[in-house]
Amino acid sequence: MIGNGVVIDPCILLSEIEQLQSLGHKITPENLAISNRAHVIFPYHRIWDKLKEESLGKFRLGTTGKGIGPCYVDKYDRCGIRMVDLINPEVLREKLQANLSYKNQILRKVFNAQEFKFQDIYEEYRNYGQKLVPFVQDTALVLNRAMEERKNILFEGAQGVFLDIDFGTYPFVTSSSTLAGGACVGAGVGPAKIDRVIGVAKAYTTRVGEGPFPTQLPEGLMEKIRQRGNEFGATTGRPRRCGWFDACLVRYAVKINGVDYLAVTKLDVLDEMESIKICVKYRYRGDTYEYPLADFNFWEEAEPIYEEVPGWMRDTSGAHSIEDLPPNAINYIRKIEHLVNVPVEILSVGSKREQTFYYKREER
Repeated sequence: MIGNGVVIDPCILLSEIEQLQSLGHKITPENLAISNRAHVIFPYHRIWDKLKEESLGKFRLGTTGKGIGPCYVDKYDRCGIRMVDLINPEVLREKLQANLSYKNQILRKVFNAQEFKFQDIYEEYRNYGQKLVPFVQDTALVLNRAMEERKNILFEGAQGVFLDIDFGTYPFVTSSSTLAGGACVGAGVGPAKIDRVIGVAKAYTTRVGEGPFPTQLPEGLMEKIRQRGNEFGATTGRPRRCGWFDACLVRYAVKINGVDYLAVTKLDVLDEMESIKICVKYRYRGDTYEYPLADFNFWEEAEPIYEEVPGWMRDTSGAHSIEDLPPNAINYIRKIEHLVNVPVEILSVGSKREQTFYYKREER
């Protein structure tokens, strides 16, 4: 189910549906639902994204160039086109004409770029809309009915906490709320309906794109971790930057999300490390801090304060329970639990389904 908080590129969505069908999966309105209130990415969003990024020079944000930010801009400027509009040819025509009359002027006068032709975009997107009609519905009602029937629902947000538009490393952030609370607004359910919040963190820290990164590793070690962890952006293929586990970031993320427990992933990537560092505090202008500050200068100048623990130098990729882990790997997880003040209940030691297991599970 794709919620209203998502922005959707219908061309990419349809290609993903076709790819799944080619693998033998049936995609029907029974197993795919798209919110009628989700906003739609258009070609002018993608070109606007790239042109603006180029104009920022050294202050570029490192966006994916997929038009996500400009689409959210239109949403909050109240001129966006939603899925409910996409499947209505007359409304699509009216709204697209209004948007292009304005967007084309900006493209021509500000960026000296080529204008878009209304008819070309209209025909392309009208076709997308007609293909997606069966899947578009009021997903908030579907979710709330499922809750009334006591069904289990898992909400998954995109991005990470520090790419959140409010609490992230602004301006190097995404264009929406990526916190757990965003699930309520982005899906149409009341906050009291959320039973628990699971925080997901790697056994080390990564970042894709531009922006501050206090625990970033030296290039040689970073490349080793990157290759072992296959750390390349899912959308762009860009190499992710890798660093030591930053307990200050995770500690703050736990607080502002109300995290009940952690799922720690990719523990196996650290199998060959003789010793492992964990950032426990920051030093900034003579003082120490357990949490990051919002001040941009903080991100420019903060120095991580590390504690070092011994590695385990043993393959963990075949582990299926806590009993299969080396003592030093268990000690590392316990150290993380102590530093971020929540238990680790789920652990993964590889990308395969069977390589994720309950490290320990508290009764709830």
